Amino acid sequence: MVYKRKIQVWAAVFFYMPRQPFLIKVRDGSANSGTVSKTESKVLDALLRQCLKQDRGAQKELYRLFFGYAMSICVRYSTTAEEAKDVLNDGFMKVFTRLKQYEPHKPFKGWVRRIMINTALDNYRHNLKNYYLQDIETAEPASDPFNVEQQLNYEYLISLVQQLSPAYRAVFNLYAIDGYTHEEIAETLGIAVGTSKSNLAKARANLREALQRSKIDEHKQYV
Repeated sequence: MVYKRKIQVWAAVFFYMPRQPFLIKVRDGSANSGTVSKTESKVLDALLRQCLKQDRGAQKELYRLFFGYAMSICVRYSTTAEEAKDVLNDGFMKVFTRLKQYEPHKPFKGWVRRIMINTALDNYRHNLKNYYLQDIETAEPASDPFNVEQQLNYEYLISLVQQLSPAYRAVFNLYAIDGYTHEEIAETLGIAVGTSKSNLAKARANLREALQRSKIDEHKQYV
């Protein structure tokens, strides 16, 4: 069995740059590249104009272009692939129905990102009655010298994040990956700042424990 690949320090921004979201590079679809050329921008503008006219072909093409990027967001907030697909489709429905609200001078990709995050949070709130959020008004624990996120590649991190409880997963994604502050998370989720800090600390502890178990399991295969 091949060892899981490790990509070092790719998530250092989790701790040192919390206000800047971690940008994920997705392989499929030209819309996933970090920069957009003038030609691509013109093509996208033309595509959006057609979508505003309810052109089904244009909507299908926009969905194809941004599918990979949007799914990379939805899957982080979901427990299963099926749930992620539901969030994705709900998100794209909002993209198409609210397209008139998009401001062309701003990056379209960022607009899609916000819609997908908000849709995932709507799904979280809808199921909130099934979750238990423990309100602990305590300061964030002292930092651990072992930064668990720095040891993981993207795919493996996602598999671990999906195993977190919905409350921990939502806070971890918002703070560690999407760049929200604890104050913003508290307002968005309707929880106390202390609860946000506590859930983040517990999420990291759970991920750290899962990683340690994984290392032990891998070692056993070679003993």
